[in-house]
Amino acid sequence: MTILFRYMLREYVKVFTMCFAGLMTVYLVVDFFEKVRRFIRYDAEAIDIVLYFIFMTPHITVQMAPLAVLMATLLTLGVFSKSHEITAMRSCGVSLYRMALPFLCFSLGVALVLFLFSAVVIPLATTQAEYVKTAFIEKKTSPPTFKADRPWMQIGNQTLMNFDVVDPGGATLRGISLYHLGPDFKLNGITEAQEAHYTPQGWILIAGNHRQLQTDGRLLMTDFETKPIELSQIPEDFDTWLSVGSEEMTLMDIRAYADRLRKGGFSAARFLTEYYGRVAFPFVSLVMVIVGIALSLRRSGVRGRGMARGIGQALAIGLLYWTVHSLAIALGRTSVLTPMVAGWFANGLFLSFGLYLVLKVRY
Repeated sequence: MTILFRYMLREYVKVFTMCFAGLMTVYLVVDFFEKVRRFIRYDAEAIDIVLYFIFMTPHITVQMAPLAVLMATLLTLGVFSKSHEITAMRSCGVSLYRMALPFLCFSLGVALVLFLFSAVVIPLATTQAEYVKTAFIEKKTSPPTFKADRPWMQIGNQTLMNFDVVDPGGATLRGISLYHLGPDFKLNGITEAQEAHYTPQGWILIAGNHRQLQTDGRLLMTDFETKPIELSQIPEDFDTWLSVGSEEMTLMDIRAYADRLRKGGFSAARFLTEYYGRVAFPFVSLVMVIVGIALSLRRSGVRGRGMARGIGQALAIGLLYWTVHSLAIALGRTSVLTPMVAGWFANGLFLSFGLYLVLKVRY
């Protein structure tokens, strides 16, 4: 590691820290004032509100870090250009690629940290944030549901249920299993059905069987075409789970769930798109560094742009990237684009744009 590399990296880290802290502060302040009025209506304790925002911090970090990387790249190179340090580097034979190396190395480290957050930390933190919001701030009784790749629910006092798939709208559940427990919590019987459907009379199981354990150890099995089930939830409850469940699942959970959906003959486009999108998004930090370097040096390789213009460019590019990424994810969830293409589309588009600008830099 050369002296020049350490110097450029140190200056870049300083600017990145300033940009990241500023973006996080603005985001948290806006989000706080947007939500605090609603929280106050529930007479929420200050410690619970603080705890909620602490658990939401990893999610905000992943959203803000790539923008901070781009902003820091533009501002750092702008400062170097203004003080003629880039001119000095070039006169000493330092190539564009050597100047870009500290930025690329740092952005790769940021990308790896964000990937860890996206894969594991955010789902766990989001789950805790929702629990704090529901149980402590809004003081609601949480439904006895465990959100995992295969959800579990408690029905009454002695029955547990899980299912494989929720159809859009929440009116049909597929792959139903009911576990009936005795007063001593020993398994007394199992009911399995292909699906549960919501009707005006309530939920009914369709095409299943019931296995009852007898006291003498024998197993009594009966089939049924339809059978009512006492389930207090309505389709909207399951539709809500469907819309937010993937956010509280780790990458491994999403992949396992999508694989099981495909094996069962169901569409896994929504979950596969979510999977590839969460894999791709952290690496936008590398893309933003390339775009930032090219934008900063594209005319003569030595001109600065000014702090205000650098911040404006960063915000405009960040907004454009988020728009393209969100649109691609929406198209992937509806199977217009394949899940992998949808997840990586924005990264590929902006990387191509950045590399094109790099080739236009005169050095």
